[in-house]
Order: sequence, then C-alpha cells, then structure tokens
Amino acid sequence: MQVVENILYVQSEPSYLRLDHDTVVIEREGSPKRSLPLLAFGGIVLFGDIMVSPALIRRCSEDGRTITFLDRNGRFRARVEGPVSGNVLLRRSQYETLVKEEMSLKLGRAFVAGKLQNARYSLLRSARETDNRSDEDRLRFAADKLAVALKSLPGGVNLDEVRGIEGEAARTCFQVFKYQVRVNRDEFGITGRTRRPPLDRMNALLSFLYTLLTHDCRSALEGVGLDPQVGYLHTLRPGRPALALDLMEEFRPILGDRLSLTLVNRKQVVPEDFIERKGGAVQFSDEARKKVIIAYVERKQQEVSHPLSKKKVTIALIPHLQARLLARVLRGDLDSYVPYLYK
Repeated sequence: MQVVENILYVQSEPSYLRLDHDTVVIEREGSPKRSLPLLAFGGIVLFGDIMVSPALIRRCSEDGRTITFLDRNGRFRARVEGPVSGNVLLRRSQYETLVKEEMSLKLGRAFVAGKLQNARYSLLRSARETDNRSDEDRLRFAADKLAVALKSLPGGVNLDEVRGIEGEAARTCFQVFKYQVRVNRDEFGITGRTRRPPLDRMNALLSFLYTLLTHDCRSALEGVGLDPQVGYLHTLRPGRPALALDLMEEFRPILGDRLSLTLVNRKQVVPEDFIERKGGAVQFSDEARKKVIIAYVERKQQEVSHPLSKKKVTIALIPHLQARLLARVLRGDLDSYVPYLYK
C-alpha cells in the first residue's frame, strides 16, 4: 500500500478496510496491519479482492472522497462517489460546447497537439540515449513524421480528421517503440498496441499505467467541477470517461510510455514479472504490480516547471492545473486551451 498526493493505493489481497473514528484501518486475516488518518488522502484505489466497510464508504461519500475498484490487472470495475458537486454553470458551458463545432475542434486539436509534441520529445530523447545508430535513425525518422503530423493539425477541418491524424501518429510511435527498449528487447519489444487483453508484456505494462493515469485525470476534472464523461476528442459512450481520456492524451508519453521504458531499461521490471494465460493474455504478477505502483507514485513526486503556476510543481499536480485551465476556457475566460509540454 502507498499514500501519495492524496491517493491511497491498496493491492494486498485479501484485505479489509474499515473506519475507526477518523482513521482508516487496513486488516488482513482479521488483524490490523496499518492505520492511516482519513484526512491524509482524498481518494482510494483498490486492486483485486479488497473489501470496504459500509461505514467507510458512507464517510468517503460524504466527504467527497472517491473509492475506485480495479481488478488485479488494473482494469476498471466500479467507482463509489458521493453526490455530484461543482459549479452547475461550468458544466452547462461544458455541455453547450459539444454543439459548438469550432470550439470542440479547437479543443480536440489542442489535446492531440500536446500528445504529439510530448511523444516527439520522448522519441528524440531515446534517440540521443541509444548507442545503436540504426535505432537512432528509426527513432529520428519517426520523430520527423510526428513533426509533419503536428503541422497538419491546423488543416483538420473536423474532429474525425483530427482523430485520423492522432491515430496515424500513434501507429508511428508504436511501430518504433521496440527501438527504445535497450534490454530484454525480445521479451518487451512491440510493434503495435493490443488491449483487452494485452497480448505481450509491454502492452500489459502500458495498459496498467494508462489505467492509473485515467483515474488521476478523472479526479482532476471532478475536482474543478467538470463532468469527466463529456469530452470532445473521444466520442461519447455510456460509462466512458471521454473528457478524462481527452485530458490524459498529453500525459500518455510522460506517465505511460516514458515510465514503462524506464522500468524496463533499468530492469526494475523483468520478463519474470509477467504471467501468460491461456489464449495469449499476459498479466502482472502481484509483486510486479506493486513495483509499478511505487514507480508511478515516485514519478509523480518529481518536480517540473509549469507556465500556469510560474513555479516548480510536482507532476502529480499537472493534471489538476490543466483541468483548471480547461475550465477557464469552457467558461469563456480564456480563448484557447494550451496543453502541458514536458521538457
């Protein structure tokens, strides 16, 4: 278990969480293993078979703390939260923007531009770090293709064209992804994205990190009063956090792709950390999932500069700052949304 930036992650199975006055008690096999002050965090994320007492659920709902249930592999199962809060006028503006084609298009372009720029930075960084000239050439060629995609974004006359540009750029990134893997390339090299279920180790790692990132972006949006279900780049579907997926695009290269490569290249995650199931699905071992959560948490604690705050902030706060910026755009206080660019 780990508490960082107001999120409590619990993955030890089976566990039982209960409320004792203003303290969360985590029990295993009927014995208390750890106690944490309730005021120390604003959300709980549970992996696998973790039980929560009705009293703790009620208290978290009343205080505005969310409880998110994921399966052992990080796939979303359920979310418990209290009554909807936030500025109803802000949400009305958010919904009205859906029928404003020009504004929706501008937002879609901005989300994709942030993703492509950060992905290009990641590719160029990998190109600089490799000792293999062939790998470097492939990565620089892919980065050049992303630069062309960035220049073509303003020409996208509708969201479908913008989605097409993003999709082609994503394929470009995954086609050269394996050339960023410097150790255990046979076990972790991929040339495409597979999900539900992931069919190789790297895709399993990426899917897990993307799930954690989705949760953080959703929490950031709800924190400023926006509806995470109503997005612009991602189409609306029942139960789909479209706006959270929009917001997380600019963070995928930073907290998903880059972190996965770091874990593999530093041998913090190794081939033996994964389990192959019948049908080709690949899953984490319990110990691997713990290592990835800790690495994700530590990564979010690193400080970076942000133009909105004019000072150094932790990476964990960036989604919240970007959500505030998006809210100002939807209210009409700003003309355009500026994605976060990692440097």
